[in-house]
Amino acid sequence: MRRRQATRAEIATATGLSKPTVSESVRRLSASGAVVDSGGRTTGRGRVGTYYALPATSGRALVAALAPEGIVAEAIDVYGEVVARSQAPVTRAPGAGTVARTLKRVTHEVADPSAGAFQLAVVSAADPVDRESGRLVELPDAPFLLGALDPPAVLATLVDGPVTVDNDVNWAARAEYSHGRAAGVRDFVYLFLGEGLGCAVLADGDVRRGHAGLAGEIAHMMTNGPRGIAMRLTDVFDALDLRQPDSTAIDVPALLRAVHPDTEAADDVRTTLARAVAGVLSATIALTDPAMALIGGSWGRDPAILGAVQHEFANAPRRVAVEAAAIGDEPALAAARQTALHQLRDAILTAAAPQSSGQTQ
Repeated sequence: MRRRQATRAEIATATGLSKPTVSESVRRLSASGAVVDSGGRTTGRGRVGTYYALPATSGRALVAALAPEGIVAEAIDVYGEVVARSQAPVTRAPGAGTVARTLKRVTHEVADPSAGAFQLAVVSAADPVDRESGRLVELPDAPFLLGALDPPAVLATLVDGPVTVDNDVNWAARAEYSHGRAAGVRDFVYLFLGEGLGCAVLADGDVRRGHAGLAGEIAHMMTNGPRGIAMRLTDVFDALDLRQPDSTAIDVPALLRAVHPDTEAADDVRTTLARAVAGVLSATIALTDPAMALIGGSWGRDPAILGAVQHEFANAPRRVAVEAAAIGDEPALAAARQTALHQLRDAILTAAAPQSSGQTQ
């Protein structure tokens, strides 16, 4: 799985197993169909070596994202490559029926009948996810209204194996933990500040999802609003007239325009936003005791916003390092792909193991 093909000698070198052991293992795996002769042969002096590989029918995994930017479906192979991708636009309140039909359509577009059905699926959703059923949870004032969508049910006829569903902010935090700014940090919080608002909490290296999967929903946390008035975080943007028309979604272009001029008015907006975010951050840190805090999202990583939040947070009674998230390009999909790859490889190994005549591999 680390390379597309290898000879017996190369396998022996890579694994440290003896050549006779590798030869017998390859014979048995080849007889069971778990590996195949790729048709390639070594060249040069010495005995000609045969290249073996996984069969083309080893399977693929589906990775999907449900977000305001669109519905995305990707097919990945056992080597971790995205072999097909399809994306379709959606409105800000498409409803469960429209999303279900769109998800099925883009999944069909990345499917390959010759490779068989998808072995499994991993889904990222810009909505809370019930941890037991995988259904999306409707919350009041949610900016992206998907309804009570049931991704496992939608994909049941297209995927042979399990369908793993989680919130996009949780996936983004996993990406930071795996290969981002929080690599190796087992306890941190990740605030997502974009059209929507979210937070992921990692403790001992695991995402804390809560009893119903609603941990980290910060939009309704009380914080400091304009003129020092206590209000919900989501209402701060309404008070600043920074929402999209007829929606609770934040108008990101308008927000960035409002904070970037070197004017007193822009400074007031920056300060108000920073105090609101710092208030939520202080409460989150008081409850979760992280080693650091990351801020991501389309406006959360903006240097002017981040600097203002860091300045306000410097006065908090309990302080940790506050840094910008490192992964800005589809962080949720990056982590979902990685999880799908691990699950796909585990599934292939599990399927191959019983076919080895009961002998130890």
